[in-house]
Amino acid sequence: MSEAKSYFFSGIGGSGMMPLAMIVRAQGASVAGSDRMLDQGRLAPKFEFLERQGIALFPQDGSGVAHGQILVASAAVEEHVPDMVRARALRLERKTRAELLALLFNAAPIGIAVGGTSGKSTVTGMIGWILHATGRDPTVMNGAVMKNFASADAPFASALVGKGDVFVSEVDESDGSITLYRPKVAVLNNITLDHKSLDELRRLFRDFALKSDTIVLNLDDDETRLLAAALPAEKLITYGQADEADLFASGLVEAPFGVTFEANDQRTGAAVAVALQVPGQHNVQNALAALAAVMAAGVPLAEAARALEGFAGLRRRLELVGEAGGIAVIDDFGHNPDKIAATLRTLHAFPGRLLLFFQPHGYGPLRTMKAELTATLANEMAADDVLIMPDPVYYGGTTDKSIGTGEFVAGLVARGRHAEHIADRAQCGERLVALARPGDRIVVMGARDDTLTLFAEDILAKFG
Repeated sequence: MSEAKSYFFSGIGGSGMMPLAMIVRAQGASVAGSDRMLDQGRLAPKFEFLERQGIALFPQDGSGVAHGQILVASAAVEEHVPDMVRARALRLERKTRAELLALLFNAAPIGIAVGGTSGKSTVTGMIGWILHATGRDPTVMNGAVMKNFASADAPFASALVGKGDVFVSEVDESDGSITLYRPKVAVLNNITLDHKSLDELRRLFRDFALKSDTIVLNLDDDETRLLAAALPAEKLITYGQADEADLFASGLVEAPFGVTFEANDQRTGAAVAVALQVPGQHNVQNALAALAAVMAAGVPLAEAARALEGFAGLRRRLELVGEAGGIAVIDDFGHNPDKIAATLRTLHAFPGRLLLFFQPHGYGPLRTMKAELTATLANEMAADDVLIMPDPVYYGGTTDKSIGTGEFVAGLVARGRHAEHIADRAQCGERLVALARPGDRIVVMGARDDTLTLFAEDILAKFG
């Protein structure tokens, strides 16, 4: 569909834009792009990688936008940005990231769409790896780097372009674009507060599920369990840790960076052992979702389980950066109540104080989730854990800054937790290093900022 076309991606460095640009380029289209982070001199390796893929990069000043292109704009790019002004002047065809992705996805013979507030990227990566390892040669669109496909030549492997019939993609509810997809298999992990109200999310996910031929749905989540009752039973494949699910887990054994369990298919009586290289009970749920999805696409359970044992995980998902002086540094994508709770529960299954760094991914999300984030951290932090928070991510533009990190931290302190607001991120790092002692685990959490990994690596380097 994209062959012989020319695309310009404004905001090409974004976690959703970059893999889409890579897929379109690999399918034969001409691709160019711009990004404000490139203009700011940030994340040079990412942009160097894109150029090695044959993607021309320009300043975000409109100079790269030309006649005959289709403009694809990130949601973070405002209408007054010169790229957008130039595209209007040239009367270019425009598509959102989601519109272009949906066109590619819906054209595939078998589309597997992964939705839900949390776990989408991991489940997408698991499905992609199973299908790849079992010879199905899928195309995969992910919002995170999949370690199995990363290499020295391709360090930013958040996309995989295959020649098979299957297109696997995570789909986003935050902007409502989930309504654009028509999957053969729809995976629904959970419904929890993040960018929209629960009423909006319930409607969006119900409509998403109803468009599919098969619905893979989590019975361990209260909201998706309720939704199951409103969906056609003949379309459902349920999963969870309770044995009422079609595919359920038993015999869980957790380790610091892995977990084993048995996957049981209630419909056939089959049971297979699964050993994951990623930790936590939430990853058992993710694995069940992936197994159910590929079974719906024709992969036998035993074959899928064997392949899943080779799944190496995603970057920034409870990723151990390294250890020095008895102190571990962990990089994590936790940014909403559900993800943060999963991270803390997984880490608290083993001894050691947690020194938490949490950078909110915007003033809007902090305002929307303030009460729920406060409750999650107050309930999940241990008595000796410490939380250090900088100001939220802000790359410019207009936004309501009425709720900031200072007010949030004050609420946590009032709940009896050790929390500090230090506006500057570099000073937060210095504070974490000063607090750390052998046996501690420093956890860097946040989203929408690829430099957080560099921040975590810098903290580790300070311990020598």
